[in-house]
Amino acid sequence: MQKSAKKLGLAVGLCIAIAAGLNASAASARNTRVSVANVNAPATASEGEAERTAANTGQKYRLPYYIDFRSRTAASYGHAFIWYGRTGERKVEVAGLHPATDSIIPYIIGHVVPVPAETGASYGDLDEEYLTASYRIYLTEAQARVVFAYIKDKEAHSPLWHAATYNCVMFISNVANYIGLKTPGSHLLYPEDWVKQLAAMNRFRKTAPLAVSQ
Repeated sequence: MQKSAKKLGLAVGLCIAIAAGLNASAASARNTRVSVANVNAPATASEGEAERTAANTGQKYRLPYYIDFRSRTAASYGHAFIWYGRTGERKVEVAGLHPATDSIIPYIIGHVVPVPAETGASYGDLDEEYLTASYRIYLTEAQARVVFAYIKDKEAHSPLWHAATYNCVMFISNVANYIGLKTPGSHLLYPEDWVKQLAAMNRFRKTAPLAVSQ
């Protein structure tokens, strides 16, 4: 029992040291404007062609709803979350898994054991200056009804956050899988890298593969 306590103490101590270093190195990031990564910039000719086709598809159908997979800077690895709502409206809904308070302590402990979580907007989610990557998918009204209900259900049934098993990337990965997108194989990628890979794996398509009966 004493050995287990010592091991846990060492693990927590290590997490505190790591988090303190991350927090110190990234403390100025909150006040520094970050250039937004353009996930739609074609890396190859084929990707560029896919992007143009997807953009034309979005314009053709003028779909009324959207879901936006996003990443931003944070005082550690970054944060992954989603925006969703009605196209053309300034009001957005935000969903993303994170420890339940603004204190760094639950975040540190959450690298060892699961901690209570929240799923709403966190600091910086609505500020474009912190954005590092974004991949938006447009939805029909029928698709939006189903997808938005799924997001609300995920929010209601995600009480815990754990860095290694159920983190912010895993939360939005579940949503991406639900609407039929191909997703990166690991939820332990940096949020920015995960969002960029999500866009590339789906050839920058602008509409959801999800089939919904009317």
